Amino acid sequence: MSTETIIYITIAGLAALLLALFQYIYKSKVKSNLKYFLTVLRTISIFSILLLLINPKFESLTFFDEKPTLVVAVDDSESISYLKQDESAGNIIKALEENAELNNRFNIETYSFGKSVRSLDSLIFNERQSNISQALKRFGEVYDNETAPIVLLTDGNQTYGSDYSYVAKGIKQPIYPIILGDSTIYSDLSIKQLNVNRYVFLKNRFPVEIIANYSGLEAITTELKIWSGNSVVFRKMLQFDASKTSEIISTSLNANSVGVKTYRVELVPIANEKNIVNNTKNFGVEVIDQKTNIALVADRLHPDLGTLKKSIESNEQRSVSILKPKDYLSSINDFQLVILYQPNSNFNTVLEEIKAQNLNTFTITGATTDLEFLNNTHLKLFATVTNQTEDYQPILNRNYNTFIVDNIDFVDYPPLKSEFGGLEFLAPTDVILYKSINGIKTDDAMLATYEFNNMKHAVLLGEGIWRWRAQAYLDTESFADFDNFIGKLVQYLSSNKKRKRINVDYKSFYNGNDDVSISAQYFNKNYEFDAEASLSIVLKNANNDSTREFPILLNNGNYTVDLSGIEAGEYNFTVKHNSEAIATSGSFQILEYNVEQQFLNADIDKLKSLGKNSEGGAYFSTEYNSLIKSLISDNRYATIQKSTKNIVPLIDWKYLLGLIALSLFIEWFIRKYNGLI
Repeated sequence: MSTETIIYITIAGLAALLLALFQYIYKSKVKSNLKYFLTVLRTISIFSILLLLINPKFESLTFFDEKPTLVVAVDDSESISYLKQDESAGNIIKALEENAELNNRFNIETYSFGKSVRSLDSLIFNERQSNISQALKRFGEVYDNETAPIVLLTDGNQTYGSDYSYVAKGIKQPIYPIILGDSTIYSDLSIKQLNVNRYVFLKNRFPVEIIANYSGLEAITTELKIWSGNSVVFRKMLQFDASKTSEIISTSLNANSVGVKTYRVELVPIANEKNIVNNTKNFGVEVIDQKTNIALVADRLHPDLGTLKKSIESNEQRSVSILKPKDYLSSINDFQLVILYQPNSNFNTVLEEIKAQNLNTFTITGATTDLEFLNNTHLKLFATVTNQTEDYQPILNRNYNTFIVDNIDFVDYPPLKSEFGGLEFLAPTDVILYKSINGIKTDDAMLATYEFNNMKHAVLLGEGIWRWRAQAYLDTESFADFDNFIGKLVQYLSSNKKRKRINVDYKSFYNGNDDVSISAQYFNKNYEFDAEASLSIVLKNANNDSTREFPILLNNGNYTVDLSGIEAGEYNFTVKHNSEAIATSGSFQILEYNVEQQFLNADIDKLKSLGKNSEGGAYFSTEYNSLIKSLISDNRYATIQKSTKNIVPLIDWKYLLGLIALSLFIEWFIRKYNGLI
């Protein structure tokens, strides 16, 4: 309480006393001793009211003990049970949770982790991937302002995420790995990595690269085989010893038939090899009968041409040829789609041939486009010629429903240079992107698709699309989102398939540890996206004819279902509407592979380095008692006494109000009883 407040309180006390004395001693006609009691009551009432006006503040200190937190996290992935450490992990967790001295010293928080982190409920060791780096990062964020050493029960074999040794450098807490796994070194062969393209073309040979590893001291000889069904399509003898522990094997295989083809790479096990699961690995390729050949016809050079070519050819199923109008006419039958870049009168014969053959087109306009020429073509476009240009930015139409647009929203994308004014379409149109100027959305289309006479067309109004691909890389450090968008547009234009009310997006095959996700879009009879549909997927295992049904839920504008975790095999599926007779079908294959079963030993060196660099320490599973003693005796984890200072204003003290009311009431009652009122 400040000196100024004390002075005010003193003045208030004197004022209350003087006023009471004036009323009951100096001016009062009461002769009995009752006047002294009334003086005291009046003094209390006046002083209390003046105190409320001054409203002094009082400070109170509350002391409490704060124990440090002990974070205990256990790896719940399949590799722990595969290495037969699941029982040991459970016993260690129980010992840590039930140790009285440890509980007296710490607040113990337990977690489990696989691909993600969660509070520990039960341990079943069925996670298909382990992400140690994410667990450490999460603990570092949650306990950043606390003393919270981290006990990590794991084999150190991470199958997903960033390198946890690097992530641990940004964490302030000491880390104590408890190593789950055998430290004995066994001779072991393994397929470390397998590189192969996802798509190949019919009658072509496709490359396969295999990295084979060996851990051991003896010189051994083995054979690498690649199986296609029951036939060996490639074999090679390999030799390893203590100095030669790996070899890269490169070969190429024939793609003789269309469809998904699966192969199995095998290293013949050596004598007494303990882990032979990592000796085999399956892979698949999708054989496509031919490429989609696209003609990019342009009468001038522009950076957009190279951008479109790179973006479209990021999918190996597609090939782009940049041609002058006259060169295109000599090879028109080689292409399934024509991109017309800033057409002018030199394109007249090209457009006549396109109309005659009912070819699909993608027209891109810009500052040098001859709009009067374009108005007189069969493309059902009409533009007002102003001979003025303007820079327009794109705004995505979230209701576009011809194909799925995902992972890209065009926010902050650079503007494109286009003819001032809008473009009128003389056929029903679906707008993908609208024009905006100075942040104001217009009703004019920047990118749109439309169909007529069994032909598909798209128009982009603006040059400078190369900036968009560059912006996509700046946003995500990858061209993938932009290339995927252009790829879907090209896929739509190069296909003459009839429009469906249910569109399904999925891969033809998935590796064993991939996320198996299928997305769909449903449209009503007007081909408007319906966000309230009830969809489900019926999944049939082609190997054993078992059938399961899953609901498909709306997520970020698409209906999606996560089928991760289903067993390897071939599957047929049907996506259906639950109240309408509308459905679409497909098939995919999941290849046999379990990354968690590829390890024979714990990564002891890495875990020891993790403990040392974080000022913690690494312990084997049999040494957990030593860890407990170390944690209890470590002075860094002492209980800290803290205090909380509360500042309470007097006006919040309800008893003072009660005292004022009581003193006034007693004074009134005495005066009334004695006839003084």
